[in-house]
Amino acid sequence: MAATLTAFLLAGGVGAQDSAGEQQTRGLMPIKTAVGRVTAEETQASPEVGARRMALVIGMGAYTSISPLRNTESDARAVAAMLERLGFVVDLAIDVPLAQMKDTIAAFSRRSETADIAMVYYAGHGVEAAGENYLIPIDIKVDDPSRVPEQAVSLTTVLGSVAHARKLRIVILDSCRNNPFPAVAARGLAAASGGVQATQNAALGGDGLSAPDPSQGMLVIYAAEGGKVALDGDGDHSPFATAILENLPRPNIEIGLVFRQIRDRVMAETGNRQQPHFYGSLSGAPFFLAGEDEAVADIADKAGQWQALKPEQAVQLASLAEEGNTRAMIGLGYMALSPDTKKFEPAKAFELFKKAADAGDAEAMFELGKLYEKGIGTAQNVPEALKLYRQSADLGFADAINDLGFLYYQGAEGLARDPKKAVDLFIKAADLRHPQAMFNVAALIDDGLVPGKTPEDAAAYLYAALRSGVEDVLDQLTSRPTMFKPETRRALQAQLYKNNFYAGALDGQIGSGTQRSMRIAFGRTD
Repeated sequence: MAATLTAFLLAGGVGAQDSAGEQQTRGLMPIKTAVGRVTAEETQASPEVGARRMALVIGMGAYTSISPLRNTESDARAVAAMLERLGFVVDLAIDVPLAQMKDTIAAFSRRSETADIAMVYYAGHGVEAAGENYLIPIDIKVDDPSRVPEQAVSLTTVLGSVAHARKLRIVILDSCRNNPFPAVAARGLAAASGGVQATQNAALGGDGLSAPDPSQGMLVIYAAEGGKVALDGDGDHSPFATAILENLPRPNIEIGLVFRQIRDRVMAETGNRQQPHFYGSLSGAPFFLAGEDEAVADIADKAGQWQALKPEQAVQLASLAEEGNTRAMIGLGYMALSPDTKKFEPAKAFELFKKAADAGDAEAMFELGKLYEKGIGTAQNVPEALKLYRQSADLGFADAINDLGFLYYQGAEGLARDPKKAVDLFIKAADLRHPQAMFNVAALIDDGLVPGKTPEDAAAYLYAALRSGVEDVLDQLTSRPTMFKPETRRALQAQLYKNNFYAGALDGQIGSGTQRSMRIAFGRTD
């Protein structure tokens, strides 16, 4: 095969000439992502620089027109204090009206773009209306189901507030309570039986929330399964909040196991009447919120992170894998590919990746394809590798989409060169916020290879790539500033200006001021 998936990714052709006529070529972007770190000293330098861990905690209980909730404020305050002890910068909102709730979420969404971990915890009323879930502020006044969306915040908005965090994205909802609008819901449903127009009204659902559909690499935790009711409990905290407060701070427990322990604790506390439910997926890297093992997140590559785990943590993963947890299978597979010859078990890695791939995991398909391509742990089988790459890409796994684009761009054994298809794949991966793909697409637009796209489009991709936290992107843009044409450079300055990172002239000259603004947008300062 002409290229392996650890090869460098295309970042465009020859760059434009700078104002002095100097010609620069764009460097090639490696596939693996080295996520930038922001130190405590750097975060003090500018309010725009994000913390490594950010959380938004919301507690709604003092409702003015629907039934109040007894312990949501104490739950929220206790969770916020616990997260602060774990090193999170926490935004806390207690009993706020709709306008303030929206402003708080919007501000958090912007800041969390440069965080490694972004988490939202919400305790309060939630309701389903017309297939969408809504979180309810204290000042809601609903006498018509169709008015719920205009007086509440959609769960989609909340999911979007953590979507751009660099490593870990979690939303925890303790809002699966009884429907706070039973009379309104009954009237809405009765009206819906009377005609087409009434049916189009946003009639409220029953108790609990409907199942969400989070993006890949995001975990949404409900206090109870979608459509079921969570209990308030008799103590100072709900059973769900109690389980969170007990288990999230446990040291040296991988976060996948932490959430299983939360589930088990709630079920034990409620006599199996309430079972927390998980939707979506954690990202493919291991995470520890407490203890010395949180340092594994600082290792540059995902495989190295898993391989750095201790034997007792491998035992934890094995227990999850036995339950069918594909993420645990993938982690064990990475561990079996350790460069340590005594731990190197390629056949075991192949078996684990295959089991997870057969269960429908896109990342496992991608990793299994690499083993087939290179003949590691199995006989080399390039057609099977390409099949797996396509399957992974079809499921929306951005790494597979981007790398498949690379293979189509240059051609490979069993794969005819198809630059147009390659560009389409790069754009698809970029629109999923794959960092290298965003840079690649910006370069292709700058070279005039993407019909209908403008320098402003290229700059938008470059800005998003900067915010993703990949060191290679920042290094390319600051060390080789004339690799893009003046029009694209001016448009990038305009993006930085629009987002309050730059106040200089839009002249396309990437001098010290523009470079500093790029570093701040990235998440660091001088």
